[in-house]
Parts: sequence; structure tokens; C-alpha cells
Amino acid sequence: MNNDNDALLTTLRDEENAVIEGWLSEAQLKDPDARRSARAEAAELVAHLRDGLQAGGAADLLETGAPWTGLRDMLGELSRMRAAKGQSASDTSRFVLAIKKPLFAAVQRRLADDPAAMARAVWALSALVDEIAQRTVSTYQQAREDIIRRQQEELLELSTPVVKLWEGVLAVPMIGVLDSSRTQMVMEALLQKIVETGSALAIIDITGVPTVDTLEAQHLLKTVTAIRLMGADCIISGVRPQIAQTIVHLGLDLQGIVTKANLADALALALKRAGLNVVKA
Repeated sequence: MNNDNDALLTTLRDEENAVIEGWLSEAQLKDPDARRSARAEAAELVAHLRDGLQAGGAADLLETGAPWTGLRDMLGELSRMRAAKGQSASDTSRFVLAIKKPLFAAVQRRLADDPAAMARAVWALSALVDEIAQRTVSTYQQAREDIIRRQQEELLELSTPVVKLWEGVLAVPMIGVLDSSRTQMVMEALLQKIVETGSALAIIDITGVPTVDTLEAQHLLKTVTAIRLMGADCIISGVRPQIAQTIVHLGLDLQGIVTKANLADALALALKRAGLNVVKA
């Protein structure tokens, strides 16, 4: 074990409860539930910190060293839980850094007669706690990115539902920008629904698409091609004057693709193709 960590390990062994109480006071947690939860987190972190020091771990080994496996896993779970609750990375980091003051005070009391040893121990403690705080921030950011990515996927699924309008007629209302990932998701969902329902016609409604550029038009053409390969036909509805002008200006070839100004006209054409005639009662 690193001699610079001896005083820290001894302090954690002999003054664990005092350190945890000082930590919670420094964190200024007033809500009883939050304080109770933080106490459990603090006790677990102190236990893993003590185990890592006992096994000879040093601050520079926190990223990969075997002695810190338990602490790394605990910090990862702590960051993910706090990210899921909507807490910020700075709040999580401040909570971890709050352990410094009570530990500093305990180590200084223990090594008051040996200033050189005190300086080394405080430096080692500071480096270790800083590494712990930095790891929580990194893990928190990764957890937030995972949450945001999952929410984006869920929003994409919700914003591009495949709706059965009539027997053999499906519709997909598109809202927002048509990027590659979203087009792929729409294509997969629509093709799967065509197989499940045996539909012969699909309507892609782009009323909610603000603009159509060359790339977005190519995504639409690919979707139409995939639908036709499945033995179904396609109608694009919601072609506003601005979008029509843009398509003409870009010189895009939509020959062979039926387009309508709105979803109602597209549905009327779909019903007509199915041999149905809608009249007023």
C-alpha cells in the first residue's frame, strides 16, 4: 500500500461515521429523503474507497486499476441514477467533492505532529477525490447522452406512426426534418406494416415537413421504391406550393409518383382505386 494513503485508510477505518456526517453537512442536504438517500450513497462510496486503498490502489489507477473495480461500478450507477432523476453533472460532482473537507480535517488532526506526512497525505487525498469527481462527470455525461438518444428514438417512433386508414390503405404522417436515420425507421415500420396487413397502397403525408431539399427528396424516393418492391403503391400527400416550387427548382424527377395537395385528396384517390365510392348519407 502507498504510504501516502496510510493516514487516509486509517481515518476511514476509525472515523467513518464522523466523516459521513461531515460529508452530508458539507453537502447541505435539507430534504430528509434526499439526505437519507445521500447517506446510503456516501456509506457505499466510503466502503469502496476503503477497499481500494486497502488493496493498494492509487489515484492514477482509478480508471483501470483492479482495486477500484467496485468503486468504478458504484460511481457509474450513482451517475446514471442521478442523470435519470434529472440532476445536473455539477450537482453530482459537488456531492462527491463535499467529502474533501471532513477528510482533510480528520487527516490533519491525525498528522498534526508531522507536517511533511500531512502534506503528502492531503495531496494524495485531493488527487484521489478529484479523480472520483471527474469520473462521475464523465459517467454522468455518457448516461445523459444515452437517455437523450433513447428519448430521441422514442420520439421518432411516436412522430412517425403507421396508421391504417382503410382496408388495404396505410398512411404515415411525417413531421419535422427527414434525415437518414428517421427515413430508415419510417421505411422499416411501413414495410413491416405492409407485410402484416397485406395493404396495397401507402400514403406518405409530408404536410408537417417544413422544407424539402435534395437529400430529403432522395429519402422520399428511396422509401417509395422500397414500397413498390413490396408490391404496394404509394401516394405522397401534403405537397404545398412552396415544396412544389422547390422540387421543380431542384430539378427532381418525381415522374411515376402520384402526389396530392392534402391527405383528404390522397385518401379519396386511394378509395377510388379500391373501387369504393364515398357519398353523403
